[in-house]
Amino acid sequence: MLLLNLVYLFALLLVSPWLVWRAVTTGRYRRHLAAKLLGQVPRPLPRGRPVVWFHAVSVGEINLLGTLVPAFRQRHPDWVVVVSSTTDTGLAEAWRRFPDLAVIAWPFDFSWAVTAALDAVNPTLVVLAESEVWPNFLHVARQRAIPVVVVNARLSPRSFRRLRRLPAGIRRLLLTNVTRFAVQEAEYADRLRQLGVPEPKLVVTGSIKFDAALRSRQTPETAALAALVGHPGRSLAEVAPTKPGGNAAVCSPRVWLAGSTHWPEEAIVLGIFARLRERFTNLRLILVPRHPDRFEEVAHLVEQSGLSFVRRSQLKQPLVEMPAVVLLDTVGELGAAWGLADIGFTGGSLDGKRGGQSMIEPAGYGVPCVFGPHVWNFKDAARRLVEIGGAIQVANATELENELAQLLADAALRQRMGSAAQELVRRQQGATTRTLDLIDALLPSPALTRAA
Repeated sequence: MLLLNLVYLFALLLVSPWLVWRAVTTGRYRRHLAAKLLGQVPRPLPRGRPVVWFHAVSVGEINLLGTLVPAFRQRHPDWVVVVSSTTDTGLAEAWRRFPDLAVIAWPFDFSWAVTAALDAVNPTLVVLAESEVWPNFLHVARQRAIPVVVVNARLSPRSFRRLRRLPAGIRRLLLTNVTRFAVQEAEYADRLRQLGVPEPKLVVTGSIKFDAALRSRQTPETAALAALVGHPGRSLAEVAPTKPGGNAAVCSPRVWLAGSTHWPEEAIVLGIFARLRERFTNLRLILVPRHPDRFEEVAHLVEQSGLSFVRRSQLKQPLVEMPAVVLLDTVGELGAAWGLADIGFTGGSLDGKRGGQSMIEPAGYGVPCVFGPHVWNFKDAARRLVEIGGAIQVANATELENELAQLLADAALRQRMGSAAQELVRRQQGATTRTLDLIDALLPSPALTRAA
């Protein structure tokens, strides 16, 4: 632990100029700094009852906990539930989703911060979402005989290669101190097995994201967003098809949602959108950058395009008519926005650096979606959606434009793809129940809990 502390301190010293610059220019890394560095918990937790600590890195994983935590509380209403996140946006979303729970900042992996946080929370069980494992935290948890479960676990090819390059001792600290891995698919389990995780610790439960994905477009959140941005709120099936050989009917806008985009995808999307609007005059774009600290940068990019646009964060009154582009520069509204989409694009899939963002959520809304070649973060979901005709995978921006044009011109194709995508989501559900069954097997009996 002392060696790890020294390594962390040296790394922190190396990157401190960059961290200071980012803190000044974006406001990131400044909030909750004392809590993260010292392991502080802002308020005392109830004593005399068992405690489960759920952790999610950021907004995407908090959304995952939005399904798992309520299901756990329904099974175990007598347990105290604590939720933590690493990022500012993740904490903000956790407070919004779980207003009646204790929400805390995840401690930095210094031994003193980890020890202080575990002293304050005193968990009976720790549940980590997807891939957040830190050696000091896991070491202290194991010393205290606290089970740690990684749920919805995944391991991308890039992460697998990085972990294989680590010394075996570091890999052991990261992986063998985890009590169980509830893994999304067999391929991820096989990679963990190759890294030295014992077979009994690996259980394939499926992806919880499928359980949360099946949604109705007729929700209050989608209706409120539609009214605010000037969209009439019609469902996918109600949108009039394009007349053969002519422009789209002008009675209702068609919405292309480009979700969770990264640089340089926004520029690519805006260029394609401008060209498509020459053929489909009622086409609108909802653009949703992945990271909030890029909202200003993307707003400037849209402004330079010359297209009429609004920023969602600046809308105080409902619009009479939807502008060409709506920049969704808020956190937590992407799900509601998918309820307005006729076609979709999921970002992080064109440049080969990020491994794609989730295409499961638009599939649950019945949105026919297109994504690029780099989707290793959601490899199994992407493959299944393409195989059953619920999504389209393209190799580059040119193919993206061609496929979007075909979708816009063919209402029947959009309907078939959307229905196929929703049916796949429906068939894949059940991971939450399987994950809770795994967690229950690790919980102490009620009699032991009362005695403790």
